[in-house]
Amino acid sequence: MPAEPTSAPRLVVVGGGPAGLMAAEVARAAGVEVDLYEAKGSVGRKFLIAGKGGLNLTHGEPRPGFDARYFERQEAVGRWLDDFHAAALREWARGLGVDSYVGSSGRVFPLDRKAAPLLRGWVRRLRESGVRFHVQHRCIGWNEADGLRFDTPGGELQVRGDAVVLALGGGSWPELGSDGAWQHWLARHGVDVAPLRPSNCGFDIDWSTHFASRHAGAPLKPVIAHWHDAAGDEQSLQGECVVTATGIEGSLVYALSAALRDRIDRDGHATLQLDLTPGRDLARLRRDLGRPRAGRSLSEHLRRHAGLTGAKAALLYEVLASPQREDTEQLASTIKRLPLVLQRARPLAEAISSAGGVRLEALDEALMLDAAATGLPPGVFCAGEMLDWEAPTGGYLLTACFASGRRAGLGAVAWLRRRAGEPYAAFG
Repeated sequence: MPAEPTSAPRLVVVGGGPAGLMAAEVARAAGVEVDLYEAKGSVGRKFLIAGKGGLNLTHGEPRPGFDARYFERQEAVGRWLDDFHAAALREWARGLGVDSYVGSSGRVFPLDRKAAPLLRGWVRRLRESGVRFHVQHRCIGWNEADGLRFDTPGGELQVRGDAVVLALGGGSWPELGSDGAWQHWLARHGVDVAPLRPSNCGFDIDWSTHFASRHAGAPLKPVIAHWHDAAGDEQSLQGECVVTATGIEGSLVYALSAALRDRIDRDGHATLQLDLTPGRDLARLRRDLGRPRAGRSLSEHLRRHAGLTGAKAALLYEVLASPQREDTEQLASTIKRLPLVLQRARPLAEAISSAGGVRLEALDEALMLDAAATGLPPGVFCAGEMLDWEAPTGGYLLTACFASGRRAGLGAVAWLRRRAGEPYAAFG
């Protein structure tokens, strides 16, 4: 099939998530012709699912603490945030008629907590500005003439753009389009891609059949998690999590998932300790549990004198043998530091997000790939979750996706202007 004819310089954006839509928006606002291609039948599907329980748009944490949420990539992501930080994102949403508020946890939500109104308004504004949308176009790489290839319902289509922004997502939620298939055809072109790994994920513990069958789905709240970071220093964090049929997941576990996953990769397992009674210190537990049981069962004793019932109490039966449960000292210390041995992270397809992707070292400050190093055509930019960074949930993921999409879109505009001999400052 012949390639599409080219006329005025134009940008091809591949991927209709927040990063791709933002790249399209800033490029079109700068006067560039923009065609956006999306593999699914509509754009923003993962964005909508992420907002199903309340769209967590960003977070109110001040910088530089905000930047630190991006771990070893905080310096690079911080530069993106210099140009488009949380406050700028909230102001941008306000321009679409979506006001937001900061919740008690610091998370920022639209007033109606819904994702659909924001997405509908955004897509409508993009269409009105002249962005052309092409859905059910799945990118499968480049042809020998540097044209992008797309699988479409009508057969293969080949597309030429003067610049390209790839915003293809990571590897989580593959049914929504982020299946990571791009990593193989980019790697074939010499692009340095770190393997995709689960992030913000649950972990397998290999419960006994008895425990799993009775307590899967049970919440553990509140608890304090204790773990060791990459430097071997002990850390702690209070929150909530959930017992699953295979292990444990939930917001507290997601916040620690990068450290726990990396420890499993290094040692073959990771130990997470839970304080099941944050409001009772060890001395009080020893005293209360040391009281005579007067013929009561251990379960009733735990309920009366430690406030433990349900899954929390059952965890003690899961990790302690019968003689150990009769030892007041060991029982009390285990309640304050109950050890859970995590065997493996849950599969990437189940994760909320992914780590790995196109290494930032393969990109310049505008997020453009080095054509000479890769053999790709010049003017190819990458953005969003397909880049090698990760962050916890809480609005940090979306903020970096928006900020990187903006940077890549403006970078593409600057590159097109420079190629045409026109000066253009993309950032700052």
